[in-house]
Amino acid sequence: MADGRLADPSRPGGRGTPPGRRAGGGYPQEEVEFGDEDHSPRLRLSRRGIAVLGALGAAVLGVLAWLVFFSSALDVRSVAVQGVQDDRLTVEQVRAAIGTVGAGPLARVDLDDATRRVEAIPRVARAEVWRGWPHTLRVKITQRTAVAAVKGEDGKFTQVDAGGVSFATEDAAPAGVPVVELRLSQQANDVAAVITRPQLVQGAVAVAAGLPAEVRQRAGAVLVHSYDDIQLQLSGGATVRWGSPEQIDRKARVLVALMSQKGTNFDVSAPEAPAVS
Repeated sequence: MADGRLADPSRPGGRGTPPGRRAGGGYPQEEVEFGDEDHSPRLRLSRRGIAVLGALGAAVLGVLAWLVFFSSALDVRSVAVQGVQDDRLTVEQVRAAIGTVGAGPLARVDLDDATRRVEAIPRVARAEVWRGWPHTLRVKITQRTAVAAVKGEDGKFTQVDAGGVSFATEDAAPAGVPVVELRLSQQANDVAAVITRPQLVQGAVAVAAGLPAEVRQRAGAVLVHSYDDIQLQLSGGATVRWGSPEQIDRKARVLVALMSQKGTNFDVSAPEAPAVS
């Protein structure tokens, strides 16, 4: 300075703290006022508009329900059947069993009723029925398979599955199925009131069902002399003394092992002490 004096920092134009600056070296923070948040315009419906939209939605749902449940637009036009294995059970039989239950709108078909009707067919062990949109009722069946044919006093053969269910009677036994025949001894007849003929047949069928496939194919007959005396006749003339219808699984395993040896008579009535001759 010309006069040699220092400028008063507090005076305007003097050196020191610039105007608006704090003595501590900072500037005062500006206070920013935020207004209310902007709101996008909303579409507000009147009560009348809401009522109109509700009525339109109900009308659409009503039309769809009518199309699905009452009109012919989605009627059943075909019944597709799966699982038929031979000509003893035909697709036509299955369709006939379903009958009028499988008619009309597909959505209204009583699937449980249709299933019961199909399973009432003697040769059907199990059935599944479902809707195949838009026009097909689908049925999948499991047929009963004969494990034995019981020869009756009239000379006819009743086929029995592994569950012991009799499902068909014919003049001849199916090929490859053992024939169960009662040739009761006097002892068996004497105790008929205790061990009945149906029980004896049931035991023989259980034996036939428990035979390994390679043995069952060779077993031409299962002869029942008494509860403890069941005998198998195999192709080629060999015989198997089976004994009672107990320990079937164990006797079957022992028989398979014995048949690897030469012999025409196999005894597994006591599986812990089998014999071949």
